[in-house]
Amino acid sequence: MLRKWLPILILALFQQVATAQKRIELQTGDLLFLDLDCGPLCDAIESVTQSYQNQHFSHVGLVYQRNDSTFLIEALGKGVRLTPIQKFLSFSTKPAYVGRLKNEYNSLITKAIEFSLRQLGTPYDDQFLYNNGKYYCSELIYDAFKFSNEEKPLFALFPMTYKKPGSTEFFPVWVDYFQKLGMPIPEGKPGCNPGGISTSDKIEMMGIYQ
Repeated sequence: MLRKWLPILILALFQQVATAQKRIELQTGDLLFLDLDCGPLCDAIESVTQSYQNQHFSHVGLVYQRNDSTFLIEALGKGVRLTPIQKFLSFSTKPAYVGRLKNEYNSLITKAIEFSLRQLGTPYDDQFLYNNGKYYCSELIYDAFKFSNEEKPLFALFPMTYKKPGSTEFFPVWVDYFQKLGMPIPEGKPGCNPGGISTSDKIEMMGIYQ
């Protein structure tokens, strides 16, 4: 009996492996999520946020294809910039995950891309304050799709926290960070993060980009 079913079982196994290894073809408007491993700051962010399948996403970029090249529109470093795909992937030793808008939202992509390209050169939002004329990575994504959706938010803002989970104490790294900026910690101010966007019901997580 086993000999009879063995070829079928082997074929099914090969099909599963082929499916798992199938390369995801990126499309303009996709979101690419990364775990940057940027030290204590990223660790603090990840400890208070939830990501798709318990990943630890601390960065997200918007895929933009031009001619035969693929770029990410991202807010990182000095501000909003256009980054070639291979350079973007080099920011982490861990795999990138692809998020794709569900079909009913595809019409929002063109204007979201146009909005994001207009923000190139906008300074990085190191204060993590929404609507202050600067952008951090997920804030750019939030505003881009809000703009393309006729100023109706597609993704969600929620109160940001810089405290240890289950504690009233701030992470020491955040205390030092905001002291150097000369500003109070913006606890409870509205914001967003890559992990939160990765769990949005507006997108479908396609898997690992290899």
